[in-house]
Amino acid sequence: MVSSDRDLPFYKGKPVEIDGTGWLVLMASVAIAFLALTLVPLRAFPYNIVPVLVFAGIPILALQRVAGGQWKCLFRPVSFRSSVVMPLFGAATLVGSMARGWILQRFFELRSNPVADEIAAMSAPEIATTLLVTGIQLIGEELFGILPFLAVLWLCAHHLRLSRRLGILIALVISGLLFGAAHLPTYDWHWAQSLVGIGFARVILTLAYIVTRNLWVSAGAHIINDWTGFFLMFEFGHVPISTVD
Repeated sequence: MVSSDRDLPFYKGKPVEIDGTGWLVLMASVAIAFLALTLVPLRAFPYNIVPVLVFAGIPILALQRVAGGQWKCLFRPVSFRSSVVMPLFGAATLVGSMARGWILQRFFELRSNPVADEIAAMSAPEIATTLLVTGIQLIGEELFGILPFLAVLWLCAHHLRLSRRLGILIALVISGLLFGAAHLPTYDWHWAQSLVGIGFARVILTLAYIVTRNLWVSAGAHIINDWTGFFLMFEFGHVPISTVD
């Protein structure tokens, strides 16, 4: 048995009950935010800032609507323990990304992330601004990963009456596949690289959230992973095995 203050939020009515309609609203907000990021012409805005803010903002507003003031429990204060866990999971994601890339390239021709390719040609000031905008986008990507995870966990616990451990396992797999599927257009519809590669990285990042129950930690780990990949692209012009999601 896990105490309510240490358990994951929302899926068992703590700290507030979110019903089926509320979860539908949250999943719709995630889908709309994703469509806004992918369909709005990014070049119409300096450094893509408006679509990125919309991408991160819509799910937060929806969570405020269905959870009230308790929406903030998704973002806990960053404690000393969290500040230690964050780079550890960032490194784990980076190593895991390189390992799965090394394995996948034995069987498939992998695609590079176009954002990484663009950063390789930028000046240092342009990179600094782009990294700031990318950081906001990665917070949105964490919402895109964690909210579906919690929704599936709620479904497993509330309707399927599964154990917490089995529910977490199922939610990890489904949310990882959904996150990977969202990257299909980025990697030229390469199913293995997106569903297996990116999906695996998503599982590691979600584990960072499960351990700390703090989206700032999984977002920080995500930023460490992606920014390191961007740095390697800028420094060396290419990275044999892509680490950028």
